[in-house]
Amino acid sequence: MAYKPLNPEISVTSQVAPADLAGVKAAGFGTIINNRPDGEEPGQPSSDELQAAAEKGGLAYRHIPVVPGKFSDAQVDAFRDAVADCAKPALAFCKSGLRATSLWALSQAGKVDTAEILRSASACGYDLMPLAPRIEARAKALHA
Repeated sequence: MAYKPLNPEISVTSQVAPADLAGVKAAGFGTIINNRPDGEEPGQPSSDELQAAAEKGGLAYRHIPVVPGKFSDAQVDAFRDAVADCAKPALAFCKSGLRATSLWALSQAGKVDTAEILRSASACGYDLMPLAPRIEARAKALHA
């Protein structure tokens, strides 16, 4: 499993299975953040299965399900709060890592320069340029 570090506190990856969690813990992660809704595709482990395996393996677990391309401010805030309050580093995942990266990017608006957010995402293989206007708008709203 490839872990892509966005910053020292959080990395992203694609779908995680319960059997992967021992390796996640061994890699030094303290928390798993699942950004997939249950039942998104056949064969996907449920949030309950992942939570049980994470907790059995000594990992904290958070579930912030997001439909691709539909990030509400409440979901972004929940992601921000989860990362702020969790055992670090955290590993966030979705099907490909893009949703998790997008949630992170939006949660950084107003704290980190947009260009730096986009560079961090790009270094992990995610082009978030289409999200730049929303990052900027969120930063402005937070400083208003």
